[in-house]
Amino acid sequence: MNPLKEGEDYYLNKDGLFVFTEAYHLKRGYCCRSGCMHCPYGYLGDNNDDEEKRVKQKLNENKE
Repeated sequence: MNPLKEGEDYYLNKDGLFVFTEAYHLKRGYCCRSGCMHCPYGYLGDNNDDEEKRVKQKLNENKE
């Protein structure tokens, strides 16, 4: 993967922490299951079985 570009792949929040953008997550190509703020795959957390099924379905759609 190419070097990260501020404003495109991430931004710094008010606390100075990196926040990855939806564009970055899509470029990466998979859900890391960390509950990221801009997750395009819809992951909400480990305690939601329906959500896990939806994420797996979304991942499969993106591969096609």
